[in-house]
Amino acid sequence: MDALMKPWPWYVAGPLIGLFVPLLLVLGNKQFGVSGSLRSLCAAMLPSKAAFLKFDWKRAGAWNIAFAAGIALGGALAVQLSGSPTPDIAAATTKAMSSLGLNAANGLLPSEVFSWSALVTVRGFVSMVVGGFLIGFGTAYAGGCTSGHGIAGLAAFQVPSLVAVIAFFAGGVFGTFVLLPMLF
Repeated sequence: MDALMKPWPWYVAGPLIGLFVPLLLVLGNKQFGVSGSLRSLCAAMLPSKAAFLKFDWKRAGAWNIAFAAGIALGGALAVQLSGSPTPDIAAATTKAMSSLGLNAANGLLPSEVFSWSALVTVRGFVSMVVGGFLIGFGTAYAGGCTSGHGIAGLAAFQVPSLVAVIAFFAGGVFGTFVLLPMLF
């Protein structure tokens, strides 16, 4: 149990994640990715006339919904087993967040941004609503999320996935070092 409670080194976790991609292809002819689960869930729960949601979600995406539910349940189980719902945050990260006026003491979601009262502020609205919209739009526009492109797409040597991953990282760097200091 002790081995499950500590972060795994990259040379163990990386190959395990990498081996998951061919395993999915061999066992069920499925592609790895998480954003497809949201599309499948929306198609199942909100049937509409939108062309994006008109597909056979039972055949194409029911396993994605189960996969995403497993991620959420696995996270909840990990918190319960570890007995510590608040993750350890590196001292450098805490210092950087403090320099922006964010309190990192309460975990990964500082209340100055991620709370109902912060939502009515400009920086809270931009961070949560505008940022959430841009993530959703970017995922749909790129044809997948970071896990789909970064793990499955790169494993299949797909050039569009390489372009998407480079754009994801460039956007992350831009957001961290340019947008966050401007907002906070």
